[in-house]
Amino acid sequence: MEEKKRAYISVYDKRGIVDFCRYLVEYGYELIATEGTAHALKGAGIPVSLAHDLTGYPEPLGGKVRALHPEIYTGIVANRLTAEQRKEIEEEIFPIELIVINLYPFRRDMEEGLSFEEAASHIDAVGVALLDAAAMSFMNTVTVCDPDDYDRVLCDLAAGVIPEDERKYLMYKAFSYTASYDALIAQYLSHELSIPFPKNLTYTFEKAQDIRYGENPHQHAAVYREPLLLEGSLARAKQLAGPELTYNALGDANCALELIKEFDAPAVVACKHCAIVTVGCGETVYDAFDCIGGPMLRGTIVAFNGVVDARVAKNLTRAGVELALAVGFTPEAMAELRFSPRITLLEMPDIRSKVQFSTIDMTKIYGGLLVQTYDTALYDALTCVSERAPTEAELRALAFNEKVAKHARSSAVAIGTENRTVGIGSGQANRALALSFALALAGEAAKGAVLASDAGFGTPELIEVCHTAGITAIVAAEAPSEAALALCNKYEIAVAVSGMRHFKN
Repeated sequence: MEEKKRAYISVYDKRGIVDFCRYLVEYGYELIATEGTAHALKGAGIPVSLAHDLTGYPEPLGGKVRALHPEIYTGIVANRLTAEQRKEIEEEIFPIELIVINLYPFRRDMEEGLSFEEAASHIDAVGVALLDAAAMSFMNTVTVCDPDDYDRVLCDLAAGVIPEDERKYLMYKAFSYTASYDALIAQYLSHELSIPFPKNLTYTFEKAQDIRYGENPHQHAAVYREPLLLEGSLARAKQLAGPELTYNALGDANCALELIKEFDAPAVVACKHCAIVTVGCGETVYDAFDCIGGPMLRGTIVAFNGVVDARVAKNLTRAGVELALAVGFTPEAMAELRFSPRITLLEMPDIRSKVQFSTIDMTKIYGGLLVQTYDTALYDALTCVSERAPTEAELRALAFNEKVAKHARSSAVAIGTENRTVGIGSGQANRALALSFALALAGEAAKGAVLASDAGFGTPELIEVCHTAGITAIVAAEAPSEAALALCNKYEIAVAVSGMRHFKN
């Protein structure tokens, strides 16, 4: 038997801890554990000493200060003390060569909606201190914080040595774990105190899954999710069938998701290359999809804010849709789509959930980050500035298409009716090009339709084009010029002003 080594064990998540500690004993470790962990180990017949037996110090305050005793903390860092430093310590120090610690799940308190005071009282500051101390002493103290790492540590122990690279990996895991834990607390506090833009932005994300590749096949990619955002996020959608997800497909799906959240009635949004292709509403999901069906859907990503049934499923296959994101899929729809080799199905029961305050819109730039609140407004009220006021049907159509223009890339115009877009122009250098593109897509369907702009819209040239195409009403962020408004009155085009711009890069 090798000379006894010492391991300190204190885990909230006890997955695999019994088997791991059983092997530690076989490899010559003396186990020291806190009460809860020791109880689990003793129940499995594993020899273990209580931490307060080692220190002679009880576990007051629910054990919150037990491990800050010098016998424990100094034992962790003593492995790297010089002989002179050891002489400074009067009492004999027993080095701790391995620690196994995972932290109290503060996130669970947040999810359960505990009061601020109660949640704050559960912060595991002691565990963080011990993990950081052990990680700092990585060449002498093995730090294990993730049950998923138990097997790799045991393999190294069986081989008789833990290589330096492995120690550095475990060091990284510990610091990453405590940094994420502290960042989650800071994120929670900023939410509680309504601080959207703190001096130090310390958001943390957890990995949801790897994906097939990034924007291009030679780029690696993964999906991460916000721990505090529990619903309405694509990062939490469940894949039911289809090929492995890609970066571009998820980008398109998120584009569709953000727009579908604007609608309460049954709606369908189709996107491709992060551009909105078409949008439809109806009495049912089938009606909404039926009104937008056509060759434009081939290769698109389609989002539904309802359940896909067999009728919709058949049309999805015929249309050549690549990915369908929906509240759910009926068994009959799954029977139709499950074995299709080209369509990916994502289930998201909370797809209608609106954007929450706790999340912010972030865009990575080289060496930095652009941060803003989400654009959750549409407009407070519309002001009619033309002689002819919009009809009730036109008002519904203007609101519908303004939602689309809001989510399209600037400069954006959306042309359509009260339940369907017939042409969208976006991402152009100016609004004249956007209008030309939207009308080219709309064709004859522009006659009798309305137009929504994400910003201003109102030069005489644009109004002449709209009149020729048959546009009957316009909504824009600001009033058109006097000359343009005079043309609108001449052609009886109703003009409503929202007073709210919706640029989107």
